Order: sequence, then structure tokens, then C-alpha cells
Amino acid sequence: MTSSPLAPLAITGSSGHLGGAVARGLAAHTLPLRLILRSAKRAPALVGAEIVEAQYRDRAASEAALRGVRTLFMVSASESVDRVDEHRAFVDAAAAAGVEHIVYTSFFGAAPDSVFTLGRDHYATEQHIRDSGMQFTFLRDNFYLDFLPELAGDDGVIRGPAGDGRVSAVTRDDIAACAIEVLLNPESHRGATYELTGRETPNLDEVAATVSRKTGRPVVFENETIEQAYASRAVYDAPSWQVDAWVSTYTAFAAGEQQRITSDVHRLTGRHPMTLSEYLDSRTTEHGVG
Repeated sequence: MTSSPLAPLAITGSSGHLGGAVARGLAAHTLPLRLILRSAKRAPALVGAEIVEAQYRDRAASEAALRGVRTLFMVSASESVDRVDEHRAFVDAAAAAGVEHIVYTSFFGAAPDSVFTLGRDHYATEQHIRDSGMQFTFLRDNFYLDFLPELAGDDGVIRGPAGDGRVSAVTRDDIAACAIEVLLNPESHRGATYELTGRETPNLDEVAATVSRKTGRPVVFENETIEQAYASRAVYDAPSWQVDAWVSTYTAFAAGEQQRITSDVHRLTGRHPMTLSEYLDSRTTEHGVG
């Protein structure tokens, strides 16, 4: 069934960077949008956009929020111990509300045995969407390039058991551009899985060198053993699932799971994804420095 042009396109996560960029990009095309947020106070100011409050874990509120929607852009929920349960509740609500097509932000290399522990959550969510009977498009994005400079602590040291592992990280803006292209013509992307990566694969020594060169802040990488990594993060008194996720970010690099490069960003948008150097240059320009 082809979606009615009058049916609103639902977007979650529009108070965040990725969902907000997608919402703003689609609003520029004057599409009818329904923004689903936990708090309406955090909704971006977009002319004509309908604002509805619902949380993923609230099945009844989510089902009501999604009635009349044919295509849903579902940004993965914030990390939590029961994120998969949240996702399943929201997917079930979408199916019950009559949603035909979910575009879901998944993770590069999502699998039941991903070294990065949260990649397993994304795989489980993908499977639940497949089992729902709805059409789907999966945007499997690699780690955010935007996040790499933030890996350094206050002392300018990136610490983790990454070894010489490499990562084809991708900016959130490049992911958003891909999502916009998919959502402008969702029928053409039904059943597709896109693997969104950058166009280079630095290791963390190279990341540190680039950040140092571009920002003037001295940054270095210190390789840890897995035991050292858990010990150095014990001071945060975080739950075990969270610490496992932090540490497995680095072990996923070391295992080689995050280093493959694809052409999917260029395929969808016609532009090449940003490199770390280009991203840092853009941030300097944005803040009026240099």
C-alpha cells in the first residue's frame, strides 16, 4: 500500500541532534510531520509540525501517538538496561496503530554476538521489527565521528583496550542526510539495510594526533588491558551493563568489527562523508574561531 501524501510522517528523538536534524530537513520539504517526544517542551520549533507526547515504554500512549501514521522514523532509545524492551513495546504499538514502514537507526555490524554489547540490542530490535510484519529500512550507522574527540579525558588521554584497531566513524549530520533521503521516498527503500560509515579508518593514535593538530589541545592514546579498562572506570560507580558497553566500544575496535568502509552515504546523498579533520574544521568555523 502506498502512503497517503496527507498522512503525517512520525519522527522520534527530534529533541536530539540526529532526530532534530532529520526533522528540520524534512520540514524544509513542507511534509506533514508528527514529532513524538517524551516532553513537548523540548520539541524543535518547526512550522506546522504536530507535537505529541509519548514514551517508548508506554504502549498505550505510543499507539495513540502513532494512529494515522504510515511511515515512522524511529531513533533508538537512550542507553538503558531494558532498552530492548522499550523498543519492542514501541514497535508493537506502531504495528497496532497501523504503521506500515519503520525506518530505524540501528548499529553497524549489529549481530547477536557483536563485540560491542549494545550492538546486540540493535540486532534484537531489528529482529522484532522484521517479525512485526511491517516494512522496514535499517540505517546501521557506525560510531559517531562527533564522539571521537570526546573520548579524551580532562587530562587529554584517550584510554581503552583498542590496540591498533580502526573505526570508520560517521558524523551524525551525514547519518541525518541519509535518513532524510530515505524518508523523502520511503517506498524505494523498503527492505533495505544501509551501512553508514565514514570514508577513512583511523586508529586511536591517529585520532589523538588529528585532534591535537586541529584543536591545539594535546591528546594522546593510552592502550589499556581489559582489566585496566574495567578498573579505570570503576570510579564512576556505573551499572555493569554500562561499563561493559564503555569497554566494548574499544574492544570492538580491536576486534576489527568497526573498520570496514562502505559507499552507502555517498549512494544515498551523492556526497562523501566527512573525515575527522573536516569535521573539526567545520566545528572551528561554526564557532567563529580561526
